[in-house]
Amino acid sequence: MYESFYGFKEKPFSLLPDPSFLYLSKKHSMAVAMLQYSLVSRSSITVLSGEIGSGKTTLIRHVLRQLDDNVAIGLISNTHRNFGELLQWVSLAFGLEFEKKGKVALYQQFMNFLLDRYKHGQRSVLVIDEAQNLSTEALEELRLLSNINADKDYVLQLILVGQPELRQRLRRPELEQFIQRVAVAYNLKPFTPEETDDYIMHRLQVAGGDPDIFDAGARRFIHHQSGGIPRLINILCDTALVYGFADHKKRISTDTVYVVVEDKIRGGVLATRKREKTESEKAVVQNSSLYPQQRRLIVPR
Repeated sequence: MYESFYGFKEKPFSLLPDPSFLYLSKKHSMAVAMLQYSLVSRSSITVLSGEIGSGKTTLIRHVLRQLDDNVAIGLISNTHRNFGELLQWVSLAFGLEFEKKGKVALYQQFMNFLLDRYKHGQRSVLVIDEAQNLSTEALEELRLLSNINADKDYVLQLILVGQPELRQRLRRPELEQFIQRVAVAYNLKPFTPEETDDYIMHRLQVAGGDPDIFDAGARRFIHHQSGGIPRLINILCDTALVYGFADHKKRISTDTVYVVVEDKIRGGVLATRKREKTESEKAVVQNSSLYPQQRRLIVPR
């Protein structure tokens, strides 16, 4: 819609996870390093947590696509409280037959699959997204699967990806054995104001446009409203570009972003996360000319 008007070759703020747009802040670089270390060292269980929309899935895809063909990747991405028999989903993730098989047969089939791959020098990684939805029983079953080993190596690596609630679940006393098996854990934090600036400019540039389409005030206001969550940043930036295109504005100012936020709040479609603002953010909101008095009320809730 607005791509040609702003000179983009593609949309810069799509909500779909796209590793080609990956921006590695210091936090995201550390998360990548931790994931890569866990895969190289064949850690039994790795946990990556972070707020909704913080970029966890994009990071996982970035890391996994660097693996060679000797690594079989099973992905379970649609977990929920009552999503059924775990071993059936695991079998489906690795392309194994699961229909009309009992639990014992599924377990034996999966164990044979893992051991056969290991015998041929191949590795197996199971990634479970939205893992905070797994029941205690399912998590314990995963721990038992991760116990399968050959010689001195574990033949299955688990990567659990989830919201901060995942870390809270794993602290429960009944999951003590599980948490003792977690070799690598990292919690992905939101962007700082400076990282939000760099993120917006990075995506604009990757899309083929001018990195300064959003002026400094607009970028800072977007950080203030989004709390530094990449998905929320994308939503605000994408909508602001639509508004700018409609008004024939080549530059996006704080005024345009303000109208976007106001319209979304009125429409009840601005999702934000409750969080404590840092001292530097409080100072910006209170003192900066980027936030006229009437705009201070529009803050993340």
